[in-house]
Amino acid sequence: MNYSIKATATSKNNASIRIKDTAITFGTTKDSAETLANPAELFLSSFSACILKNVERFSDLMHFEYNTAEITVSAIRLEKPPRMDHINYELKVYSQDQTLNINLLKKNIEKFGTIYNTVSQCCTIVGDVKKISE
Repeated sequence: MNYSIKATATSKNNASIRIKDTAITFGTTKDSAETLANPAELFLSSFSACILKNVERFSDLMHFEYNTAEITVSAIRLEKPPRMDHINYELKVYSQDQTLNINLLKKNIEKFGTIYNTVSQCCTIVGDVKKISE
């Protein structure tokens, strides 16, 4: 499987990424630091999207239903060299389904997530997956 995106930056301005029909504007200047996502936040967003995509994927494979999945991610960035060192996530799956095996879901997410596996090669990841019965 191959992927392709296009990103553009204008001097002294913000940047954008084009992915299929999606446009994402992100900050590259001091003026946008408080209002637009920065590259590190986009990186963590990709990590989050991978996990949420796999919740949907495994809901079919594991035959469970859920209403909402919500993830919170935090990270520690080292300065020298600048890189992510530690990522912590909490995934909440809101479901009434008694067949949902939350431990198996976590195992599958961590075993089959493309972004998850790429990041885990160079960064410590600690996660917690919870089922929330509504």
